[in-house]
Amino acid sequence: MGGLSTRALAWIAAVMAVVFLGAVWAAGSGPSAGPPAATGSVRLGPDPGQDVAGYLAGLPATLPAPGVSVPALVQFTRPLAPSDAAAAGSGTTTTTAVFRVPFDRVQTALRFEPVTGTGDPSAALGVARERAAYAAEADADRATRDGGGAATPEARAALTRRAAVAAAERRALADPGCACVVALVVTADRAGLEALAARPGVRGVQAAPAGTSAPELALSPLLPEQTTTASPPPDDGPVP
Repeated sequence: MGGLSTRALAWIAAVMAVVFLGAVWAAGSGPSAGPPAATGSVRLGPDPGQDVAGYLAGLPATLPAPGVSVPALVQFTRPLAPSDAAAAGSGTTTTTAVFRVPFDRVQTALRFEPVTGTGDPSAALGVARERAAYAAEADADRATRDGGGAATPEARAALTRRAAVAAAERRALADPGCACVVALVVTADRAGLEALAARPGVRGVQAAPAGTSAPELALSPLLPEQTTTASPPPDDGPVP
């Protein structure tokens, strides 16, 4: 390039700069990793520490006007197997299942799984259960990995327990008959929700305001063992 003039060198540098900037723009304009998880602004479920009797007494007032379909949180008196949960939600469209493995005096995760498909609702809930089991397995692996780099013995012990709990959850959720469904999100009109609320095993149905979309929901179902206040369950029992 020794024979090129100063003007030619400047022109080449300018072209290279344009090419570089174009490459940066192309790399930055590619598809993102996906939309951020919706945090939700419409809460369904009791507030932390809320009186359970008062919460349940207020649920009928949340139901929509006749003929208007809305999403609603269906909360059960006890955890149900997927087939029983499907039967409890029959006559409505189930969009989300909330799984939680019930271990005595051990806090376990609430796992929110979409329910997809237009065929057999029981089979669709079974697929959601399998996804919850995979999520528990991933949680166990993550806690085990993080525990290896824990900075203090206390942190290591907490992560070891978390890994053990998640592994036990995975084993429970791997059973097709696992009684682990504590709530459903369904879509129905007032008549459908009233019929649902009257079914045996349904503890309460809280409807979202008309026009609420699924990403706007913030779900925090009442747990079967929460009988006086919506307070966290104890976490001092042995891991199964």
